[in-house]
Amino acid sequence: MKEGTTATDLVMTVMQLLRARGVVGKFVEFFGAGLDNLTLADRATIANMAPEYGATCGFFPIDQETLNYLAFTGRDPHRIKLVEQYAKAQGMWRDSNSPDPVFTDILELDLSDVEPSLAGPKRPQDKIALSHAAGAFKTHLATSLGIDPKGAEAEMLEEGAPVDPGETGNGMKKAVPVEGTDYKLRHGDVVIAAITSCTNTSNPSVMVAAGLVARKAHALGLTIKPWVKTSLAPGSQVVTEYLDKADLTKDLNAMGFNLVGYGCTTCIGNSGPLPGPIGKAVELGDLNVTAVLSGNRNFEGRISPHVKSNYLASPPLVVAYAIAGSMKIDLLTQPLGKDQKGNDIFLKDIWPSNKEIADTVKTCLTPAMFKERYADVFKGPKEWQAIGGGKSENSQTYDWDDASTYVKSPPFFTGMNRIPGDVGEIKGARLLALLSDSVTTDHISPAGSIRKDSPAGKYLIAHDVQPVDFNSYGARRGNDEIMTRGTFANIRIKNEMLPGVEGGFTKYIPDGEQMSIYDAAMKYKQTGTPLLVIAGKEYGTGSSRDWAAKGTRLLGVKAVIAESFERIHRSNLVGMGVLPLQFKDGMTRQSLGLQGDETFDVAGISGHLKPLQNIALTIRYADGAVRTVDLLCRIDTLDEVEYYRNGGILHYVLRGLAA
Repeated sequence: MKEGTTATDLVMTVMQLLRARGVVGKFVEFFGAGLDNLTLADRATIANMAPEYGATCGFFPIDQETLNYLAFTGRDPHRIKLVEQYAKAQGMWRDSNSPDPVFTDILELDLSDVEPSLAGPKRPQDKIALSHAAGAFKTHLATSLGIDPKGAEAEMLEEGAPVDPGETGNGMKKAVPVEGTDYKLRHGDVVIAAITSCTNTSNPSVMVAAGLVARKAHALGLTIKPWVKTSLAPGSQVVTEYLDKADLTKDLNAMGFNLVGYGCTTCIGNSGPLPGPIGKAVELGDLNVTAVLSGNRNFEGRISPHVKSNYLASPPLVVAYAIAGSMKIDLLTQPLGKDQKGNDIFLKDIWPSNKEIADTVKTCLTPAMFKERYADVFKGPKEWQAIGGGKSENSQTYDWDDASTYVKSPPFFTGMNRIPGDVGEIKGARLLALLSDSVTTDHISPAGSIRKDSPAGKYLIAHDVQPVDFNSYGARRGNDEIMTRGTFANIRIKNEMLPGVEGGFTKYIPDGEQMSIYDAAMKYKQTGTPLLVIAGKEYGTGSSRDWAAKGTRLLGVKAVIAESFERIHRSNLVGMGVLPLQFKDGMTRQSLGLQGDETFDVAGISGHLKPLQNIALTIRYADGAVRTVDLLCRIDTLDEVEYYRNGGILHYVLRGLAA
């Protein structure tokens, strides 16, 4: 790859190409001469983003680089030799002389075409070249404010006369004073800059690059903007060791990127709240502020309830944006600040060369780090070892604490019989949600903060948990009461049954009252009314959030009907006993004229259900009209038929164990 590009830029390019081609449900293998110059860490960065580009998996052939990595990370020499011999015997080995495999489809990418990039503001596949990032955000901002991005009004607001600092209208140059400070907050300001996520923080080259950017910036006297909340959360303690050995930790600390822990943080919505005055200014001005993170996912409502626009970037770019403080600054042409002599400092002045990065990685990363850190990886800390079983010291079952608001015995097996009953047809169902395209698993089951006025927040308050101790949905995923209340509770989800309303709300039929989706589901449950969810294309994109399927089931949803499904979520729905159905022949919720006040019957699922068979949907409209259409059953295999017939894969496995 050319100078100045990173593995993150490469994976964003790959992700955009594969999404455009359409690889949902496909196995994607990467091959070609470019592999000769691609490190295993870079390959892992690409492969780990398979959920984001939609493939069943993304993988690379086994070659010498694979063996080098196994040896470097302390694997047993005999096991390494076995890997090599097995791969060669099976015809799975690759070297520079190997012929290219034969595939059903091929997509080509020249690595020299990759350029520094970001992805956002709402989806990982929406790649933006760094050179266009500032302009793209301004266009996005204008559109979100109802201003023609190419019109005179947008140009005037961006380039014209100053706006009143206290102005709270829809101006693109709006500035809101931050209480207790001498600065103002504006649209596009970066309020979160986080080096996070396993995909990037497990790649030494981009982590070292971030440290080198911090070192050069610190040496030149640059600082981050005071409104930026920064954090560093590697996926492994080895990262801390090699940053320490390269003497880069102190530079990252100096630029505000202090270690906050290991594992999932900002990428999954665990960034914590913004400082009070910052959050207050965002709310007062209804500002479209931004987050820049080195994560996998930037879906709506995931990162922070205050942040509307989220951008994925390489770790060194995260540091650069923390210094710039705004997405409206063009990092390639505008200065980041000034040195002690008043000279402008540009991104190129603090960006390390590819050789500098590679040389630093060679000197700071050693096999001993991996051997020492992972020698007792399964032992765990004393807190993990202290977790016991039931009343007996040797019990293999967990002793449930009824008072816990974190871990609760789930209700999935309540009322379960040894022999599964007939699935039964769905009759008289109501619509719980009518959704558009690209509804993600984050929309369905958010992982971020819990609002105190939400059903989950009210539940916690009723159990004597104060808002300051709410934590996040992700942290409380062991409690079904909270997670069910959080299903479809994303602050950015839009239910078309309630035009103009944002958040997890629906219209309860027949009286038309607006209420939370959870409250409506419980009212329907009291009357024994089955529920449906109907959506557009790419339903369930994003991470394989199991609670997106679990919560759907616990709300009483019997079937989800969509124009297309993301593979993992479709599979998870089946695994939880929820029927995925797909519109056929270009049919959509719009072509059927659905409003949300209809009733539905689903016929053809009782008895001998077959994979991919037609299922009849009868729609009874509010005006008395009746229409029956065929849907495609997206139970794709015979195994999935058995899972569904058993009420889900958990029931299938348990019955198998009990047989």
